[in-house]
Amino acid sequence: MAGIDAVVTGAGGFIGGHLTRALLAEGKSVRAVDRKPVEEWYQIHDDAVNTVRDLSLRDACVQVLDGGAGEVYHLAADMGGMGFIESHKAACMLSVLSSTHMLLAARDSGVGRYFYSSSACVYAADKQTDADVTALREEDAYPAMAEDGYGWEKLFSERMARHFREDYGLAARAARYHNVYGPYGTWTGGREKAPAAACRKVAAAVLSGAREVEIWGDGEQTRSFTYIDDCVEGTLRLARSEVTEPLNVGSDQLVSINQLYAIVEQIAGVELSHRHIPGPLGVRGRNSDNTRIYKELGWQPGISLLEGLEPTYRWVYDQLKAQLDGRPHQV
Repeated sequence: MAGIDAVVTGAGGFIGGHLTRALLAEGKSVRAVDRKPVEEWYQIHDDAVNTVRDLSLRDACVQVLDGGAGEVYHLAADMGGMGFIESHKAACMLSVLSSTHMLLAARDSGVGRYFYSSSACVYAADKQTDADVTALREEDAYPAMAEDGYGWEKLFSERMARHFREDYGLAARAARYHNVYGPYGTWTGGREKAPAAACRKVAAAVLSGAREVEIWGDGEQTRSFTYIDDCVEGTLRLARSEVTEPLNVGSDQLVSINQLYAIVEQIAGVELSHRHIPGPLGVRGRNSDNTRIYKELGWQPGISLLEGLEPTYRWVYDQLKAQLDGRPHQV
């Protein structure tokens, strides 16, 4: 394989598909890599070099970086929403294989920049016990008490990227994503996150005439949700910066899950009753402190939840209606 401007792993997934689109729009040559068959990718970009490889294998990582790359964006991971990561801890931790092997291949092939997508799940659980949570600063990841399974793998892998920078001179950067959502993402099947689940449930009520939706817990647990365009912008800015420590890439607009559903209902033009049921909840509250990213990059996510949920709901509604009509749709 010849050298290429950028390699995106996990390119068949949600964030990877949008990031590939953005890099191609810059005029970059992009190798898009995922282990799923290309026809199952969320977005297929014909201008990219679409490559199917299992990056848990070191030989596969060496192959996709053969000839070198200007930038590597390592997003590949086994993950999903809270319902998935709480019941698939071992699968989430096995992502350490691709994290390790991609770092080794990047070191050996001499890539220019290496970006690792970490997560707010690295933050210490004892700082997230209240719905009225103090926004999380980057230093709040230590002393370590990460989300069991998924969060520990992310914290370990971002630490490993740091030491590859220190020991081998690899220009490694890491972002801690906070609940990224938007069109062309998982919206059903168990891996979807809260915004997509809310959009699906409200759309299902609209299409069926139902007047009620189910919500896990009391709905007072809080989060901030980051629209995909902000995520991609923050990723590119951070990857190309001289900031060596991980930064939050997340909205600082804190809302409860009940408020999230109310916003989706506002977009859909309906008012539904909420039935609260037992289910995976995660931490009680989580929000992003954007002081450092604004200081370092002069930028922070700025798309409001209402602005981002409008296109997300319309897209999920169209997918659900296509499914109900027996037409092609994304799953």
